[in-house]
Amino acid sequence: MRLCLAKKDFTRTQIISRKINTKFFTEPENQDLKLRYYDLMIILSLHENQFLNACKYYRQVYDTPSILEDEAKWKDVLQNVVLFIVLSPYDNEQSDLLHRIYEGKKLTETPLHYELAKCFVTNELMRWPKIEEIYGTALKQTSVFDPKDEAGRHRWSELHKRVIEHNIRVIAKYYTRITTKRLTQLLDLTEKETEDFLSKLVVSKTIYAKIDRPAKIVSFQAPRDPNQVLNDWSYDINSLLGLLEKTTHLISKEEMVHRIAKVI
Repeated sequence: MRLCLAKKDFTRTQIISRKINTKFFTEPENQDLKLRYYDLMIILSLHENQFLNACKYYRQVYDTPSILEDEAKWKDVLQNVVLFIVLSPYDNEQSDLLHRIYEGKKLTETPLHYELAKCFVTNELMRWPKIEEIYGTALKQTSVFDPKDEAGRHRWSELHKRVIEHNIRVIAKYYTRITTKRLTQLLDLTEKETEDFLSKLVVSKTIYAKIDRPAKIVSFQAPRDPNQVLNDWSYDINSLLGLLEKTTHLISKEEMVHRIAKVI
């Protein structure tokens, strides 16, 4: 694997990596081999921009006893775990892994990365200028977002995209309809960039959205199946009748109590 990576033969590296049984690394005496293997896998995944895989490999490194014994090492690895999970495109697996990482007890010992993860698990808007102001300086000092490196600059632009996509998902939860002007203000984007990001998320089926260009309105309300509408209506009617019955019963009870008090 190391030789193939040195020759930049990434395809063959991936083929060879699949022939290695990772159960072999569970033995304590194989920790060094485990770390070497996952270091190579991280290089491979970063070359392919597979950030979710990079996060998984860093988690394997983090779970190694020799790393956990050294506070400086596990903090460094855990920070990379957080950075690569937030860089990963959103899907069910990414969301589940992000929440599990966020709930980890040791993450609170790296406050900056804990707060960054919190931003992505909370259904609130993140303004990109504010993210740059709070986290920009610290993150750009890491190898992941090194501004002197082309890959680092690319990852920084990817982080910007993840922030925008998060914001669109949040807006889709709280709004059924919104004007394009207001949407561009919330996302800190131009109208064309907003349409591009919306289209991308719709194609990936992350959200439902429909743009009415003449009216300049974006609708996030998906058309409902007739059976679903009927079921909802039936449920609402049953709830209303139950509420009426309960109210009638309470009124009758109050009337009886009033009559008894009057007689006494």
